[in-house]
Amino acid sequence: MAVVTTLSNNQKFSDEPSIRQCLKEFGIDYERWSSEHELSDDAPAEEVLGAYAKEIDQLKAQGGYVTADVINVTPETPGLDEMLAKFDREHWHDEDEVRFVIAGRGLFHVRSEAGVVAIEVGPGDLIRVPRGTHHWFNLCSDRRIRAIRLFQDITGWTPHYTESMIDRQYQPQCFGLSHLLGSIESR
Repeated sequence: MAVVTTLSNNQKFSDEPSIRQCLKEFGIDYERWSSEHELSDDAPAEEVLGAYAKEIDQLKAQGGYVTADVINVTPETPGLDEMLAKFDREHWHDEDEVRFVIAGRGLFHVRSEAGVVAIEVGPGDLIRVPRGTHHWFNLCSDRRIRAIRLFQDITGWTPHYTESMIDRQYQPQCFGLSHLLGSIESR
């Protein structure tokens, strides 16, 4: 389950209704998919896409997406630091950024008129960052994420960078439920 933090007031949300309501204020769509599909950790991309074909087809119909793929990032991914450097700066895209996380964790920061929100996503989380939305992305400390990506243009999207440097004002830290529960227990 995602952990969402509004950074202006450090409010944290970890239940689906609160997450949806909070992210709605930032223009972000969030869904929680159950893991009904039995897949091995090393299942090939074709098997993953086949298992989620029904859900992918529904998203394609709803959002005008024409293609889907599976990204699998691990600490052993060649050029990982260079790849991550493309996304850890504030940017936007000409199309939606849609991710359904199968494994691992990542951290989206989104900036809008409502402020900045940190969205830590994990297995079962589906997020849609609409085109034109200013955001940036970091992996969590284990530097792993496996996700289904959907695209409206067959060539994929290109980041358009802002020059705000606002991304440098926020820590690229994932907090997770263990951090959230620990802070509640310490009260």
